[in-house]
Amino acid sequence: MFARRCLIATLLASGLAGCSFHDDPPTFTASGYIADQGINRLWRQDDAQNHPQTLINVYSPYRGKETVITRYEYQDNLLHQIRETHLGPEGETIQIRFDREGQVSFMQRQRASGRQKLSADDIGRYQYQAQAVRELSDTLRAGQVSLNQGRWNQGVITLCSGETVKPQFGAYSQVWLAKRASQSNDRLGLAWLSAPEGTELLLVANEDFCRWEPKPDNL
Repeated sequence: MFARRCLIATLLASGLAGCSFHDDPPTFTASGYIADQGINRLWRQDDAQNHPQTLINVYSPYRGKETVITRYEYQDNLLHQIRETHLGPEGETIQIRFDREGQVSFMQRQRASGRQKLSADDIGRYQYQAQAVRELSDTLRAGQVSLNQGRWNQGVITLCSGETVKPQFGAYSQVWLAKRASQSNDRLGLAWLSAPEGTELLLVANEDFCRWEPKPDNL
């Protein structure tokens, strides 16, 4: 399933991003992509050498409420820690820490029933996902695919920073947004992608994304 998500993300990145740019990107970036069964939003903090220090992936499924937040931390361009939190009714937290040789120095799965060890297959899967997410982040960042989040209120879209904007959504996205607004008292949270080649609406929800959106000083 994760491989399929990566394929769809790569196709989206290629179609929306187009050519890469040559200037160095900012050290703090936000991006995202459409997966097969949900939406992924990415926030990334880099060091001066454009190597990731922290990478956060928030996965929101189309069905259900089990949002998954995965935080990847790096030291000297090496993966140091993975911490994944499932926010659904049967929530759990997974934590894996690596030493400088890439060997596991700590691991655990915390559930309501107690703590459990992770299998070797589990650890391999999380390592594979970490590498895939980083590569996708590199592609999206190089293509200047940026994530925007904000609020929609009676036809006015305001970024989390407070700036009023008018993104050029396609006809389908406009119909989708209007339908959701009619069912939600005209107050919605929005997430969308923007790139030199266009704009893509990612998510419309009865939630204020700005309340928890990562910032450079708290990533």
